[in-house]
Amino acid sequence: MSMTVNRNIYMSDELEAIYEQTVAFVANEVTPVGDAWEETGQVPREIYKRMGELGMFSLRVPERWGGLGLGPLASATFAEALGTSTFAGFEANILVHTDMALPHLLNAGSETQLEHWLPSIQSGDTMMCIGVTEPDAGSDVAGLRTTAVPDGDGWRLNGTKTFITGAVYGDVIALAARTNPDDRYGISMFLVPTAAEGFEVARKLDKHGWRCSDTAELVLNDVWLPGDHLLGEVHRGFYAAMQNFQNERMVIVGMGIGAAQVAIDLTNAYTQQRKAFGSSLYDLGAIRQRMAMNQAQVDAARASMYHAAWLAEQGIDATKEMSGVKAFGAEVVNRVMYDCMQFHGGMGYMRESTIERMCRDARILPIGGGATEVMLEEVAKRSYADV
Repeated sequence: MSMTVNRNIYMSDELEAIYEQTVAFVANEVTPVGDAWEETGQVPREIYKRMGELGMFSLRVPERWGGLGLGPLASATFAEALGTSTFAGFEANILVHTDMALPHLLNAGSETQLEHWLPSIQSGDTMMCIGVTEPDAGSDVAGLRTTAVPDGDGWRLNGTKTFITGAVYGDVIALAARTNPDDRYGISMFLVPTAAEGFEVARKLDKHGWRCSDTAELVLNDVWLPGDHLLGEVHRGFYAAMQNFQNERMVIVGMGIGAAQVAIDLTNAYTQQRKAFGSSLYDLGAIRQRMAMNQAQVDAARASMYHAAWLAEQGIDATKEMSGVKAFGAEVVNRVMYDCMQFHGGMGYMRESTIERMCRDARILPIGGGATEVMLEEVAKRSYADV
């Protein structure tokens, strides 16, 4: 199968190389064996270590710490390339590590914290995840109830988290907890090792899609952390979470776009080979025109994502643009997957088909990282006329 990739004006030779290396890696190391990971609900640690060796976890890490020092465009490129694996659970675990959790350490970590954590995070020996969502606090981050109170020369944490991807087999969580009960936004971020006493994976969650990623419900029961596990300024964690949301939204769309392009290519090939009514399915105008429109919409979502990433790389507030891309792109990906399954006919509904899994995996995209409805409100709030 040949991939169709529309290059754009934001791509450099370095970004092209990252894309090609990542596509080749997932084609050789992930796609052929991902079915077994779906059965176990776990990605083998050696895969993470191989990716670490190739520098895939170092794209956004500053050069002084052994990374490439790249910006949002590198994350967009990496996410799109990962999306070609056809196993979104694998992709999610990687992007949680590189682009949802690690930025909290990079943005707020002290010299000591960076020196201690970064080497093993870049190598894949320490895998990170992000712990914000709670049973009563999803998109409304300020509503979280997990608490952290000063205790000696450290902090004592109590509470629950849910829908935490990567937590079952991960090593450290960038976790949000309330440190000021009198301030709705009085939240701080902490580095919580999963080996800490009192930390418990209460339940490994059984998901509709993303089957090879581990997602958990967590309990923190009097977890004590040394003072140097506070990440950034006390009571500023809400703003730290908001700061990285645009990056999180971008990579979610990126992985979806990569997958949607594969789905289009698979479906075009299948319908051109499948005979019906004296010719191929692709010769039916209703099918080929709808697939052409799907291609146009994926191209539009891709272009919008890279433009929003470029704005962020220039230091421009791209909240409106990135929120719009997340809303539009995630919905486009799901419409494309719907058509691709439809045009595979009965085979598309079988668990043995690639498109069936991809369709299930895509359904979370308009929910995770900010639901479509929340994203549209972000755009709408920034669209009032200045009169």
